Amino acid sequence: MEDKTDIEIDIDGELPLLAVRDVVIFTDMILPLYIGRDKSLAALEAAQSGSRQLLVVAQRDQQVESPGPDDLYTVGTVAQVVRQLKMPDGRLKILVQGLAKGRITSFVERDPFMKVAIEVLREDPLPTDSVELEALMRNVRDQSQKILMLRQVLSEEIVSLLEGIEDPGRLADLVVSNIRVKIDEAQKVLETTDPMVRLQMVNTILSQEVKVSAMQAKLDSEAREEMDRTQKEYFLREQLRVIKRELGDEADRDDEADEYRAKFSKAHLPKDVAMEAAKQLSRLEWMHPDAAEASIIRSYLDWIAELPWAVTTRDHLDLAQAKKILDADHYNLKKVKDRILEYLAVLKLSHRQKGPIICFLGPPGVGKTSLGQSIAKAMGRKFVRLSLGGMKDEAEIRGHRRTYIGALPGRIIQGLKAAGSANPVFMLDEVDKIGNDFRGDPASALLEVLDPEQNSNFSDHYLNLPFDLSRVMFITTANFLEPIPQALEDRMEIIYLSGYTAEEKVSISKKHLLPRLIRDHGLKKGTLTIQDSAIKSIITSYTQEAGLRGLDRKLAAICRKVARKVAEGQDRRFRITENQLPRLLGPPEIIPEPKLAEGQPGVATGLAWTESGGEIMYIEVRTMPGKGNLSLTGQLGEVMKESAQTVLAYARVHAQELGLEKDFYEEMDIHIHVPEGSVPKEGPSAGSALVVALVSALTGQPVPRDMAMTGEITLRGQILAIGGLKEKALAALRIGIKKIIIPRQNLKDLEDLGEIPGNLRRKLEFLPVDNIGDLLKLVFPGKNFTRPMRVRRPPRPARRSPRHVPGPRRPAVP
Repeated sequence: MEDKTDIEIDIDGELPLLAVRDVVIFTDMILPLYIGRDKSLAALEAAQSGSRQLLVVAQRDQQVESPGPDDLYTVGTVAQVVRQLKMPDGRLKILVQGLAKGRITSFVERDPFMKVAIEVLREDPLPTDSVELEALMRNVRDQSQKILMLRQVLSEEIVSLLEGIEDPGRLADLVVSNIRVKIDEAQKVLETTDPMVRLQMVNTILSQEVKVSAMQAKLDSEAREEMDRTQKEYFLREQLRVIKRELGDEADRDDEADEYRAKFSKAHLPKDVAMEAAKQLSRLEWMHPDAAEASIIRSYLDWIAELPWAVTTRDHLDLAQAKKILDADHYNLKKVKDRILEYLAVLKLSHRQKGPIICFLGPPGVGKTSLGQSIAKAMGRKFVRLSLGGMKDEAEIRGHRRTYIGALPGRIIQGLKAAGSANPVFMLDEVDKIGNDFRGDPASALLEVLDPEQNSNFSDHYLNLPFDLSRVMFITTANFLEPIPQALEDRMEIIYLSGYTAEEKVSISKKHLLPRLIRDHGLKKGTLTIQDSAIKSIITSYTQEAGLRGLDRKLAAICRKVARKVAEGQDRRFRITENQLPRLLGPPEIIPEPKLAEGQPGVATGLAWTESGGEIMYIEVRTMPGKGNLSLTGQLGEVMKESAQTVLAYARVHAQELGLEKDFYEEMDIHIHVPEGSVPKEGPSAGSALVVALVSALTGQPVPRDMAMTGEITLRGQILAIGGLKEKALAALRIGIKKIIIPRQNLKDLEDLGEIPGNLRRKLEFLPVDNIGDLLKLVFPGKNFTRPMRVRRPPRPARRSPRHVPGPRRPAVP
């Protein structure tokens, strides 16, 4: 055979360029190409009018629609256009044959097509009588035949063709052009002019391809065997079915269908649901009983048959009896009880009232979940509870689609099935702790569930049928309102449950907690009594919470110690006093908050709200020589820092009105500190205490020890409303503070304080203020803040060394 490298090919020095996306053409390769881009058509037309030669070059990125010089490889193949055919869609199909490799040296033209100057790449000379080359060629032939054999396309003609090629370069080009190779790998082979190196590269590619083809053949074989086994089992089952029919055992399938029809009739399915159930049952009857889809349809039909489509409980509409049940289970909580009784009253009169969406908002342990159980008991309804804390998958609410293996309805539908009623009291706990991730947003899915205008046709992904949720009374619980999305909050009626006072906790302990704990610990009635003073000491010295969980644990600890003594044979009555608590519970865990000492300028008592109730917060301000710097310590949040800066800015602007020198701040530093530095502090309501503490520090006037204050301030000196007034008032009562300064806008909230026992309410005096001027008159009575006075400055520092260069000289204080 004549070697192609000895044949001289007449190739032009400048040729039109044809860019191709997904193929690298090698010499001696004949293949069809489809041309549709304008530049490619123009290049083909130019080639047809000349020598019919093109330089075919692969694109670096197949996604580029109009490639430029930087988007193309620099080495391609000079190809001869053998034939062309116009397609019905306007494209051209051409047949090209690779002639030689060419490298682009420059771009002659770029529009309307690219024309390039090229140089023809020649093959490097081969070594003579190389054993390594012969071994490499044999290895390439063997691996090529192995791949073709694994793909079951090996024939004698292909073997003869491979054996007949003696040129290593042509062998490498032939092999690499007929196997699936990435564009960049094929381009590297094309650009290599040394036949020996090119053959080694192809040999490496073939080694990897042999492994891939072997694995693919193995997978195909396993899949074919599995199909044969399944088909065999199908034929055997069909034969078994015929045998059973001859024996009269096929009636089991008819019995299954009749059983489902009886369940559907008993469930009183809605029209749309009944039609879908009949459709799926018909599919099941025609399906092989052991088919994989048959079990999915059976599970689906079971869910349809067992859901309470028309099953409801009868509401107890006796308002007096409902009030009696609510009062027996929960102490106080007048607002919540009134709302439930109002709902029952409307339901009694209209019989068409949709279920309300109520959200109990409050700190942990105040009885939100148990209140839902009491509501269900008072109304005579079933109770279902679903915890939403940490839920991140939307399918937990809407369910999984039946296309998934192990799919189930959402937790809402599951809860209704467990309740066996279409109108239960459904409690969604921890609605403020819902998460979201790539699996969806459960809070958004709840928008449909908790909307009375939409939930009458709630569609679960698994059922794909409308279910009426409008008869369900949904109650949600939350500790904080901020994490709840605005759209979800808008659908709920928020009822705030604040913390209990010490007197309320004593009453709840005697009426509810202690009797239950005595019963749960196996003690007889009357065996254990705890004095009121002892219970109150547990509340103040061993627990610090708005709710009752900590108190319940401490009382349970006492019950356990008494139960042990009874089990050891001490059959007597146990009376627990305050003095016995350290022996039973250990030393007090809560250190009482100290009351502010008299005669301390620069210290004011503020009030704070926490999730466990109200807290006392002392604001300390000190001045020292400096250059007008403001330091803030005590792990303050951004809002508190801004409040401190607002206070200082107000004092500077209104220095004359406050009786301060105009430049009081220029030669002093101000340090504001809030004790308990390890505890983060945040919120705007400390503004009143900050301004009082600052003025007290600047003027040397102490703040009355029996006075606390709360309120947000503005640069204009206004005092704005705050929240959590009841909890803050209870915190003041704990340390004996009698007077509380509040924003005048909060006078409306004093009605809520009616839940505080009357004897405690009479000890408090609320002093409303509109602005900082009113605030300072109350805190510093008789003090004239309109006459300028000298600021109480700290002593000047010692004289600096002459070597120290001071800053700009400031004017002296007049």
